[in-house]
Amino acid sequence: MTGWLVLGLCVLSFTLRGQGDTARLDTTVFQARVFYELVRQHHPLIRQAGLFGEEARQIVRQARGAFDPKLVSHYDRKEFGTDLYYDHWQNKLAIPIWPAGIDLNISYDRNDPAGKYINPEERTPPTGLAGVGLSVPIGRTLFVDARRNAVRQAQVAQNLAEADRISLINKTLYEAANAYWDWFLAYQQRQLLTEGYVLAERRFMALRQQAQLGDVAYIDTTEALITVQDRLVQRQQAVADEQNARLRVNVFLWTPDGQPVDLPPYSVPQMPPPTLPVDIIQRSLVDQASQRHPDLLKLDNKLQQLTLEERFRQAMIQPQIALSASLLSQTPILDVGYDWSSYYSFRPQNYKIGLDLVFPLFLRKERGKLREIQIKHQQTLLDRQHQGRAIVNGVQVAYNQLQALINQITTQQRTIENQQILVKGETDKFLLGESSLFLVNSRETKLIDLRLKGESLKATYQKTIARLYYVAGSTIDVTN
Repeated sequence: MTGWLVLGLCVLSFTLRGQGDTARLDTTVFQARVFYELVRQHHPLIRQAGLFGEEARQIVRQARGAFDPKLVSHYDRKEFGTDLYYDHWQNKLAIPIWPAGIDLNISYDRNDPAGKYINPEERTPPTGLAGVGLSVPIGRTLFVDARRNAVRQAQVAQNLAEADRISLINKTLYEAANAYWDWFLAYQQRQLLTEGYVLAERRFMALRQQAQLGDVAYIDTTEALITVQDRLVQRQQAVADEQNARLRVNVFLWTPDGQPVDLPPYSVPQMPPPTLPVDIIQRSLVDQASQRHPDLLKLDNKLQQLTLEERFRQAMIQPQIALSASLLSQTPILDVGYDWSSYYSFRPQNYKIGLDLVFPLFLRKERGKLREIQIKHQQTLLDRQHQGRAIVNGVQVAYNQLQALINQITTQQRTIENQQILVKGETDKFLLGESSLFLVNSRETKLIDLRLKGESLKATYQKTIARLYYVAGSTIDVTN
């Protein structure tokens, strides 16, 4: 009951919008635009789509973590018997810098001089040895390295997440539109078949009274009863179909706090709006599809990622050369200021320098990976061309179907009007005794079938409108 009340209030608030004070409200009509807006605001899949961007931002955050300053400390001490072998404390702060992949290094080492077995290259002054320096790649990772490549890839992935978000929203609204207009069709079928059943029952009751008076033969009442029973079966099936259609609509209805909600029992779908000027819509949607379709955006961003990866793999073919250099200084005593004039202060003659060179001779791994990325890039480019053509053609197919449906709806309405004339004429002849009940029922059944087909065409038209927006990668226009 609470869910129905919430939905009912939503229906009222949207129906009131844009109407004058003297307008009459029909609270039983659940407008399609209200339905779409409720789905857009509260459906779990729409909410899930909203999390894609946050997930992508956290991936970027993780990638940027490679540039976080890192503090490393290592302590090692050994005693055996009465001898102190060594007491070594090493500390290093590495600060990555984006340009050129440089690392700023600050270090502090202290090895207790009392140790008897200290590697000479690891000896330090009693107060310790401080160092400030840089580690600079001058080979393959000068312009791009794994850290910078990962950040750029993650930034492109944010655009991929946005395309996924739009795609999921469009798909959900498209499925919701299909469910709504299936409900409309089921409702109209139930209404028409109920109307046909009521007419047949009234005719049967009238004929039975006439048969009791001896004005008509009892065989006519049997034929009328068969018609009543046949239409009752059709009506019963239509009622079940409408109930199932309402259940499918309920799948898309949720409250703001994430609780499922059902259609109020008194709600009915709206009548379809008039047909739209599809020529203007088609031109705008073709432009939308060719430039901003989510599937094409995903492929474009995938191409960007592959381009970044290709640049990185090309750099991996170069020699890996890393130059490191640090200025060294004796650490001052805590209660004594730093003496810049000291021989052991930060001076050019106190330094540590190193050079690392790594170069696989055959480069089979690097060349194979580069070629793999190039092939994937070519495959994605071809897929982009194919998808672009298929999407534009899909929009054209939906547009052609809409054009055909507009003509079919117009023709079907004329056919219904002509059939109504036949039914009225046949009924008048029957009342004058110039026709049979069989012909009246046949004309009437044909009219019901034509009206059912007319409502089916209207529902198909609305679903095709939704499909036109969907294949174009655009959100359904809820104002229509």
